[in-house]
Amino acid sequence: MSTEAPAKAAPAAERKKFTTRSFRLKKNKGEPITMLTAYDYPTAVAVDQAGVDSILVGDSLGMVVLGYQNTLPVTMEDMLHHCKAVARGASYALLIGDMPFMSYQVSVEQAVANAGRFLQEAGMDAVKLEGGVERAEAVRQIVAAGIPVMGHLGLTPQSVHQLGGWRSQGRTASAAKRLLDDALALEAAGAFSVVLESVPDRLAEYISQRLSIPTIGIGAGVGCDGQVLVTHDLLGLFDRFTPSFVKQYAQIHEVMNAAFTGYIEDVEDKRFPAEEHTVSMKDEQWDAFLKEVGDAG
Repeated sequence: MSTEAPAKAAPAAERKKFTTRSFRLKKNKGEPITMLTAYDYPTAVAVDQAGVDSILVGDSLGMVVLGYQNTLPVTMEDMLHHCKAVARGASYALLIGDMPFMSYQVSVEQAVANAGRFLQEAGMDAVKLEGGVERAEAVRQIVAAGIPVMGHLGLTPQSVHQLGGWRSQGRTASAAKRLLDDALALEAAGAFSVVLESVPDRLAEYISQRLSIPTIGIGAGVGCDGQVLVTHDLLGLFDRFTPSFVKQYAQIHEVMNAAFTGYIEDVEDKRFPAEEHTVSMKDEQWDAFLKEVGDAG
C-alpha cells in the first residue's frame, strides 16, 4: 500500500473583477453574459457569490422594492442609496446603476453630472440609460467623461406613457428599422452594451449580429449576447402578475408566507420563544435581585 499523501487538487483560479472589456471578450468568444438585478446588500452578496457577470441596480426597484406602479417616481437619491448598498455587497460583478427618469433628459450637462455621481458617490462601474438616437449625444458626452454607458432599447419603462403601456416594441418593419438605427447610434456614441427589452427574437438576434458591442436581452430571445432578469421575478418573491418572459427558479413568496404564518401561530400559542430562545439567569443572582428590590419573600 502506498504511503504517499494524495496529491492536492490544483487551486481554483482566482475570480477576477468583471469589466466592460470582459463584456466585449465574452461576445467575441460567443459566451453568454449573465446579469441580474440587486437593490440591497444581502441580495448583492448572494448574486455575486453565485458568479453572475454583472449586477444591475435597476430603477425597477421603484416597483419591486418601493411599491410604485411604475419606475417614474424613482429619484436620484433613491438610486444612489440602493447602489451604495449593492456596492458594499458585491466584489466581482460589473456594477451598473440605472439613471432614473429626468436625471439625464433635461440637458447633456445634467446627464454627465448625474452619471458621475453613480461612480463617485455610489461605487458603480457604469450607468444605464434609456433611449436611442435622441440620447446619443448624452451618451457620447458621458463616455467622454470616462463613464461607461449601457443603452436600453425596446420596451423602455420610463417611456411607458409615451408607448401606451407595457407593450412589446419593434413588431413592424418600420419600428424594427428604428430600433436598429437606435442601436447603431448608441454603438457609435460609445456605449459598451445595449439592453433589448421585449422585442421580437429574430430582430434582437439581427441587431446583436450587426453590433460589435454586446446586447443583453430581457424578453428578446436567446439570440442576444446575454440575458438579464429582475431577481424578484426570478425568485417568485411576489404573488402577482409576472411577465411571460420570466422563468421563475423558486417560489420564495410561498416560503415567506409559510414562515410568517408559522411565526404568528407560535407566538399566539406561546410556543415561541421556547427555552432555547431565552436568556437565562442563575438562581442565586435572581434571589439576590429580589433581595435588592425588597421582594425576597
